[in-house]
Amino acid sequence: MAHWQTIDELHDISADLPRFTQALTELATRLGLDIAPLDADHISLRCHQNATAERWRAGLEQCGELLSETLINGRPICLFKLHEPVTVAHWQFQVVELPWPGEKRYPHEGWEHIEIVLPGDPESLNARALALLADDGLSQPGIFVKTSSPKGERERLPNPTLAVSDGKVTIKFHPWSIEEIVASEH
Repeated sequence: MAHWQTIDELHDISADLPRFTQALTELATRLGLDIAPLDADHISLRCHQNATAERWRAGLEQCGELLSETLINGRPICLFKLHEPVTVAHWQFQVVELPWPGEKRYPHEGWEHIEIVLPGDPESLNARALALLADDGLSQPGIFVKTSSPKGERERLPNPTLAVSDGKVTIKFHPWSIEEIVASEH
């Protein structure tokens, strides 16, 4: 199996990784978020065109296994487990989320967010996530906080999400790892 950074279909996301890593580090710093002790379980891409999603899928199939393909909010989302991880800061991401384009237009095609797992009661997720962030970080202009509960067709676990974004990159918090969510579908 090839390393993901050597696959032609993935050249643009390989080139995009330094931008994403820097933007993510800057966002965490602005938020007063100490990422060192946190467990992030996957990284996600965003694209504007189905052709880009198909190309990335073809590339990811050459360097990983398809873990799941689910319709969420009416669009396909694939999860791949890579043989060689994507390194961002101190994290080694084995799982990559590849969503097909939806209604929202993203300013950039490439890496868009990471998801941090905060195990515990789904009801208290927002409070636990917000406690990790500095109040003055959240109140800065251009920082957006959004809560949601995305649900796949067969998911059994409640999976609330707290997302914090600066419009370029996003840090999301969940109570379950993506692999626990996928396992709940069966």
